[in-house]
Amino acid sequence: MGGGGLHVLFPATQTSVRRALSTAMSALRGFGVDDDTRATAEIVLAEALNNVVEHAYEDRGHGIIELEAWRDGRILRFRLRDDGLPMPGNVIPERLPSDILIGTADLPEGGFGWSLIRDLTVDLAYHRDGTRNELCFGLSMSPV
Repeated sequence: MGGGGLHVLFPATQTSVRRALSTAMSALRGFGVDDDTRATAEIVLAEALNNVVEHAYEDRGHGIIELEAWRDGRILRFRLRDDGLPMPGNVIPERLPSDILIGTADLPEGGFGWSLIRDLTVDLAYHRDGTRNELCFGLSMSPV
């Protein structure tokens, strides 16, 4: 994107995630990323970043998140890094079945965000390197 890309470090808090999302959306707009791709990026980033805040740092309640984005042809690439807890089993959660015809009390806790992330991204990959989580994914950019 414009010769470099986006690189943001911020505290792992809900307020900081909202600010980082706003910063990222402004940067992507400035780099000429279309409205549809920006909207998809905002959904996916919000889900992934909120998971980091809620789960990766649940043991200590604080930490730093690193967000990078860059263009790779018609793919908008993202990398998220944190030093929080690993994903259970060191893998991205499986896609949940989409049975929405059950009662609210019977809905499973969590997992829908990961199904959404899986549906909206390409090249989704998670890696644990020592004490560091790295989540990478791409978004197909809309034709111009």
